[in-house]
Amino acid sequence: MCRQSAGVCLIKSPSRQHRALPGLPRRLATLADPRHRRGKRHPFVSVLLIACSAVLSGARSFAAIGQWARNAPHEALARLGARTTSVFAVRVAPSTATVRRIVNRTCPGVLADLLGADPAGSDTLAVDGKSARGSRHGDTPAAHLLAAVTGGGLTITQPRVPDKTNEITCFAGLLAPFDLTGVTVTADALHAQRGHARFLAEDKKARYALAVREEEPSRSPRAAAHAALEGSDREVLRPHRGTRPQGDPRGAGPDRR
Repeated sequence: MCRQSAGVCLIKSPSRQHRALPGLPRRLATLADPRHRRGKRHPFVSVLLIACSAVLSGARSFAAIGQWARNAPHEALARLGARTTSVFAVRVAPSTATVRRIVNRTCPGVLADLLGADPAGSDTLAVDGKSARGSRHGDTPAAHLLAAVTGGGLTITQPRVPDKTNEITCFAGLLAPFDLTGVTVTADALHAQRGHARFLAEDKKARYALAVREEEPSRSPRAAAHAALEGSDREVLRPHRGTRPQGDPRGAGPDRR
């Protein structure tokens, strides 16, 4: 299963050496070109760089990306590696159809890993899931992504949660490729699992702060935390009252929605 798309992917995730390469062009050059060997006109890396530049400029559709590429100055196309034509070395931007075809054929999970930041050396790393807005079509459910973001606001990666499963089964796979030594990983109550705690403390040598819901009125938050993380090396903190689930009749905290 691809780390972001819903289909089966045979492309391996990039190694740590690939993600550590300096400069975006060198990282993208490690991707496999999905096109056939014959009929290539535009450099693969150049098309991806043009698409990234258009999105950073505000483009939100393939049509907008194509329009940005057509209106881009010659100097910008030259720096992005657009193909040349004629003896005057005139830069030619890829068409909207070319951009759409190449982007759709590129593995989104590998692309997200290459574009993500390196969490090594960060103080904290927050893990949370979200449903991509506008990704639902008819009977197809919205794409649910599980993201990891540093305390400085840099996204590490955000693979797609496969259908017929949930965030719990994707937690270890999300963080497995990265060095988290000394990093404090935070997550909501859904990830207050013994396996997650052992994975972070023993395998990744990281610290963690997991929210815990008080499921029974007679059980204190500290006892609930010990029960959820029993058998792992942990430090249990009293959760904020705002972490109680919506509709809890035992009182509302200041952050309750």
